[in-house]
Amino acid sequence: MNKSWRSGRGIVGALLILLGLIWTLQGLGVIQSKSVMTGETIWAIIGPIMAIIGVYLVAQATRARRK
Repeated sequence: MNKSWRSGRGIVGALLILLGLIWTLQGLGVIQSKSVMTGETIWAIIGPIMAIIGVYLVAQATRARRK
């Protein structure tokens, strides 16, 4: 696997973790805004799923870097 592909995976993974956290907090109503996502339970479900996918991608990129 080439270096740019590993870097891209790590960056995409980190963005998914960040988005997942934001979506979860919005879905739970912790982050208040004028967004249609605020207080909607579906985002409290989708958010952690996105974050888990992000953690997986970051872990793969880190593991590939060690080889």
